[in-house]
Amino acid sequence: MKISLDRDVLLAQLQSVTRVASTRSAIQALSGVQLVAGTGSCELRATDTDVSLRVPLDADVARDGTVVLPARLFLDVVRSLPSPSVSLELRAAQQDVEVISGNATFNIRTLHAEDFPTFPDPDLDSAVTIPAAAFVATALKVSGSASRDETRPVLTGIHVAASGTQLRMVATDSYRLSVKETTLDSTLAVGFDVNIPARALQELARIAAHAEDENLTVSVRQNQVVFILGKVVLSSRLIDGQFPNDRQLIPEAFEHELRISGPELRDVVRRISLLAQKNAPLRLAFAPGELTVSAQTPDIGEAREALPVSFQGEPFEIGFNPEFLRDGLDAIEDGDVLVKLISPLRPGLLESGDGSGFVYLIMPIRLNV
Repeated sequence: MKISLDRDVLLAQLQSVTRVASTRSAIQALSGVQLVAGTGSCELRATDTDVSLRVPLDADVARDGTVVLPARLFLDVVRSLPSPSVSLELRAAQQDVEVISGNATFNIRTLHAEDFPTFPDPDLDSAVTIPAAAFVATALKVSGSASRDETRPVLTGIHVAASGTQLRMVATDSYRLSVKETTLDSTLAVGFDVNIPARALQELARIAAHAEDENLTVSVRQNQVVFILGKVVLSSRLIDGQFPNDRQLIPEAFEHELRISGPELRDVVRRISLLAQKNAPLRLAFAPGELTVSAQTPDIGEAREALPVSFQGEPFEIGFNPEFLRDGLDAIEDGDVLVKLISPLRPGLLESGDGSGFVYLIMPIRLNV
């Protein structure tokens, strides 16, 4: 294998795939990045067996070949190269790749290519095309609610269901739940209903942010999902197990429904949360015509701020995890937020006031009077 290319092009693509390379596998090749040079094409690949990524590499290929190099070391070397151009050549006898840029020469030992897994191919016959922006925006709305607890793997995913003109994603860590429904401009040829690791969709969002292609191809096959965006291919295993039925978790009726300025409430919550430390709850006290947000942390201090709301009825106080409440308000962004409540011990619901299809259910914290 022998190729030459622009250093910045190599660096940009290498940064993308290195994020996917494994950092804790006993198989050394999984910590590497595979460079595949063929006639008229070149590609970088990385995987941790759960998520796999293939990105194109614009290079002049003088000799075909495939090598696997340590991802982190290769990235650091390319980042430090002194010249805007670089050449890579496999030296089979020495079992290394010679990297030359300007007056600098590096010889990096290769990893065992036979230990590097093959990547799944998409089933294009059953694939569907979805606007990339709509798919990614929907995923980003809910991804913050996905669990990071690997002991409950089913909750580390985002439940994605698509059929007709509806795209629906749900994520929960059992303390909060996010649902986003998006109406597509055109009808999908086939539908799918899968649980995809949140990490895979977050990686897809990073790729889409720099992609020029408007359409995303999605192929679901057995226990894998394959995304194609231009010449970039991201694949991920699907998570087994029954995802919670969010329709059963969201209460059918609420005692109180308030429309509040989203930016105003978000700013108040962000300010008062500064004094909600060491697991202290954020307190929301409702009284006729007024909401008082307060927090108190022993040995640190306390804060409170009131704002007018259209509340009527018996006063009551409810507590929330300040980070979770901020996350829900941040996801709603601009416009009004609908705050729906039942009682201090029942979940509260935040909903975008513009009917954009986003809802956020949050469990309360029992308050000590």
